[in-house]
Amino acid sequence: MTSGFNDTIAAPATIPGTGAVAIVRVSGPEVFTIVDSVVRLRRGTVAESKGYTVHFGSVSGLDDVLVTVFRAPHSYTGEDSVEISIHSSEYIATELLQRLFRAGARAAEPGEFTRRAFLNGKMDLAQAEAVADIISSSAEASHRVAYAQLKGGFSRELSSLRDQLLEMASLLELELDFSEEDVEFASRERLKVLLDETISHIDRLSGSFRTGNAIKNGVPVAIAGAANTGKSTLLNALLGEERAIVSDIAGTTRDTIEETLTIGGILFRFVDTAGIRHTDETVERMGIDRTFEAISRAEIVLGVLDSSLGTDEILASARQLSEAAKKAGCRLIFVLNKADLGLNKNVIIENSIVSFVENKEDIILLSAKTGFGLDSLRNRLQSLIKARIGDPEATLVTNLRHYEALVDAASALRRARASLASSLPSDLVAEDLRSALTSLSAITTGGPITSTDILHTIFSRFCIGK
Repeated sequence: MTSGFNDTIAAPATIPGTGAVAIVRVSGPEVFTIVDSVVRLRRGTVAESKGYTVHFGSVSGLDDVLVTVFRAPHSYTGEDSVEISIHSSEYIATELLQRLFRAGARAAEPGEFTRRAFLNGKMDLAQAEAVADIISSSAEASHRVAYAQLKGGFSRELSSLRDQLLEMASLLELELDFSEEDVEFASRERLKVLLDETISHIDRLSGSFRTGNAIKNGVPVAIAGAANTGKSTLLNALLGEERAIVSDIAGTTRDTIEETLTIGGILFRFVDTAGIRHTDETVERMGIDRTFEAISRAEIVLGVLDSSLGTDEILASARQLSEAAKKAGCRLIFVLNKADLGLNKNVIIENSIVSFVENKEDIILLSAKTGFGLDSLRNRLQSLIKARIGDPEATLVTNLRHYEALVDAASALRRARASLASSLPSDLVAEDLRSALTSLSAITTGGPITSTDILHTIFSRFCIGK
């Protein structure tokens, strides 16, 4: 990153050519002078305009424009800023930017507007990262999680935790100053209680990462089962299109096929897998290995069973799927497919396989061919994830960097708790508390020392114009 705050940057804030209007964003100390040299307002100048006002103008020989003025510190970046609305033409946007560059601005780097907002104190690092998550969110649930983080919900929780740790650390540091007088400012029992509460809170946050990450990127659902049970037909039925090749020949699907689908505002990532069976055919064996890999990465497994088969075959397949799901630590839903061919009458299948699932509602009778039972499956998938999300106001951790920092903080606090239990010196306890504080601070500020590497890694993933 080459910029400081002594230059003015410009970039498209929208994609030209994709709508009726495009926006070019300009920010920095010379923004008003630069824009006035390129845009002529119908009345007055940009430099004379008040903040939060919109003005009609034109760029000579190019386009009529609307200019929105933002004055520091009341702007996205915290600097003087201008947004120029133009007709959505790639040529117009490119030419306007070229004129702004010739007038003294330079091209913004990816994420540079948001980086300036962070460095100017308009948002902390966790909120800045949420901007990218909001832009990339493709479903209601992922948007809700990102928006809550942008509005500071996660940051406020971390601030509360840091305040508690600072109080503990301050009391212990104070004791060190009076070590010769053998004064105890911090009740050891009270410190133990505070540490237990803080560790529990951090564990809850870090424990939400698996669900939060799935909500953000799409809940992975593996469609697995024996060969020729209708897995590919089920995927096609869910998607409403012929995505996977379907035939009566066992082993047709040799590799995983992945597609996404939004159900009830939640993005699901379905993976159709090769049928599980014994085979000596090398390519098919590789496909089956990938089936188990897909199960290991899934949050939910749709175990597809052919309900028209014999009892022993159904139970053997159900047992194998149950063991694979249990090993992976994911939820198993049995889909009794081919209901249109008639249910096995030798036993009541549900009573035989119910022991393999957590809830009877995780057994769904369905016909992927006719569509019967599809709504029941969609509703079950939706309800499982909503139950896992729990309180819609609760914080879900979606960022791997945040998760790792929380784990590090909890580890340091456990060391502090163990030191207290062993009656070790206060300076050892205080050192672990400082370590925990550093880990938590890394989430919102980049750490006690602003790391150029961390900031560049984060903001380089942003699009130009943000």
